[in-house]
Amino acid sequence: MRALIIGPGYVGLALGRELVRRGHKVFGLRRSSDASGELQSAGIRALIGDITRIETLLDLPAQFDWVVNCVSSSRGGEDDYRRTYLQGARNLLAWLERTPPAQFVYTSSTSVYGQDDGSWVDETAPTEPPTETSRVLLETERVFLDAARERSFPAAVLRVAGIYGPGRGWWFKQFLTGEARLEGEGRRWLNMIHRDDIVGCIIAALEKGTPGEIYNAVDDEPVTQRDFFVWLAAKLGKPMPPAVPEDAEITRKRGVTNKRISNRKLRSALGYEFKFSTFREGYAAEIDAPPAS
Repeated sequence: MRALIIGPGYVGLALGRELVRRGHKVFGLRRSSDASGELQSAGIRALIGDITRIETLLDLPAQFDWVVNCVSSSRGGEDDYRRTYLQGARNLLAWLERTPPAQFVYTSSTSVYGQDDGSWVDETAPTEPPTETSRVLLETERVFLDAARERSFPAAVLRVAGIYGPGRGWWFKQFLTGEARLEGEGRRWLNMIHRDDIVGCIIAALEKGTPGEIYNAVDDEPVTQRDFFVWLAAKLGKPMPPAVPEDAEITRKRGVTNKRISNRKLRSALGYEFKFSTFREGYAAEIDAPPAS
């Protein structure tokens, strides 16, 4: 297959390596040539273009079997989200609809679910995100899903949970540096997925996904903040983080949610089996890995 990865960063670069290993011809679209050497060493052919500027796309080849949009925002504010995700989605459709791929996957986020009562959430649950940036992600999903429904564009959406893996994992890093704090009684649920399993989920969606469908990409077991720190403390032989009172105003501003996300649809519809079915296996692999040379 000819595969295009838009935004070959932390997830996309690993995805590209795996697709190359499986014998596919892989291209990576980035805004500049700064990281072309990194792509080349992974066997990925670099294309230069900016999805926020459609004129930079029009002269690029648009004939691909698989396309994955896993672009990320560089600045994180609402305006940058709108340019990168929402306008970028519209530009991608304008570019690719001339010669549509066989399958297109957009990696969104489970932050589009706004539930804060600890309930289980699947793909049919209401999406009422608490922050503007998450609302932009939801708008972006709708651009692709509307194109699938109205114009038969072959787009599927993966809603990705909190990413961890080599060099990544916010709560883990906070714990290692001594900056972690147990918020209240630590009852808030965390939902995670290892980078290598995101790669596996994307490939499963490319191979078996149904256009117009949404799949939650999250491991098998949500964990409370307290239980996560208890496990880390025992694994590393370190003390538990200190507890601090929950601040409702800070929580509101951060858009903190509290839900347990189900991956049942992804498992059943795509037949994906996780390499790291819970945070225990995934973080044990990271903790026990030899240091990078």
